[in-house]
Amino acid sequence: MRAAYVARYGPPEHVSIVELPVPEPGPGEVLVRVEACAVTAGDARMRAGRFPRGFGLPARLAIGLRGPRRHVLGVVLSGTVERVGPGAARFAAGDSVAGMTGARCGAHAEYAVLRESALTALPDGVSHEDAAGVLFGGTTALHFLRDRAGVAPGMSVLVNGASGAVGTSAVQLAAYFGAEVTAVTSAPNRELVSRLGAVRAVDYRETPVERIGDRLGERFDIVFDAVGNVSRAEGLRLAKPEGSVILAVAGLAETITARGRVFAGSSPERAEEFALLLGLLAEGRLDPVTEVLGGLDAVPKAHRRIDTGRKVGNLVVLPPLAD
Repeated sequence: MRAAYVARYGPPEHVSIVELPVPEPGPGEVLVRVEACAVTAGDARMRAGRFPRGFGLPARLAIGLRGPRRHVLGVVLSGTVERVGPGAARFAAGDSVAGMTGARCGAHAEYAVLRESALTALPDGVSHEDAAGVLFGGTTALHFLRDRAGVAPGMSVLVNGASGAVGTSAVQLAAYFGAEVTAVTSAPNRELVSRLGAVRAVDYRETPVERIGDRLGERFDIVFDAVGNVSRAEGLRLAKPEGSVILAVAGLAETITARGRVFAGSSPERAEEFALLLGLLAEGRLDPVTEVLGGLDAVPKAHRRIDTGRKVGNLVVLPPLAD
């Protein structure tokens, strides 16, 4: 099979397309023919060896000192079940599924093995590319907004970095749960975030995020930072006295000190959340904001786009396409 391979940390040019053996599913596992996979900011950080503040050494010890031990990156995919391993009974060959691989990575390839518990069935009417696009940002936004901060109707939510993978999902899910959303983005993305459900958009070039509360004369029930440029103290100044602060891209210090009404850390990957998000897609309640870049040969291009800091929404590649 063909796969996007990263031998050592470095620029996007370190991603090469190679031939590898098709993996075999073990007990409780499923072999999926990958129809679409997402290239995310997390993939770009792992490829470059560029981690949030304070995580450099711990991450390299866990992931690899000179390069990722999991040479085929990618954690989000949608595809077709090729065959199942011993004891796997939820899916059969030919089923359309979507899911996340977790720390094992491997989605940037023509085939990938996942635990059957890490997959959910693809609803009718949802394309593979849209399913692959929505899960990374969608699971993060859902976990922090619903499960940690308790978003509810009538709340005010500030989303910093509203045009990225996590941000576009955060805007939409906050609005879906009945909150009033203020989106921080660049001027060219005002129309996008308004279409996604923001009642107000603020250009960060005109008003730095830490000054938004003073400019608007208000504080927020939930401050959601999807970029990593809001400190714990700045988030608390933007929040109401009982408001919550979500640091979705937190450094080590912010993660350690996150307590009370400040939330940070990783989000779980659960099939029930995948099903909920895909159901919202099928109902037309969630826009995946997906851009398809091509086949596997487009993976380096996706990394370059992410490295510019100007990626909008979700970048997806389609391994079956002729490159």
